[in-house]
Amino acid sequence: MSTEYQGFEGSYLGDASRISSDQRLECKICWYIYDPKEGDSVWQIAPDTPFTELPEHWRCPECDGEKDQFMALEGS
Repeated sequence: MSTEYQGFEGSYLGDASRISSDQRLECKICWYIYDPKEGDSVWQIAPDTPFTELPEHWRCPECDGEKDQFMALEGS
């Protein structure tokens, strides 16, 4: 494993190249799952919006965690 990679396994660490456009991600604080197919009604994010296209100010709608607190789910 590269010594450059730090954090939890599955963390995307703000690097959009680590995740695909249909990737589901889970907040490592409260376990909220962002599913691009569903979007986010709290932040008025339309369905089919990839995680990488969320606005910079977007935060977890459950716990207010920052985007870099999300981990890519396997099998997504």
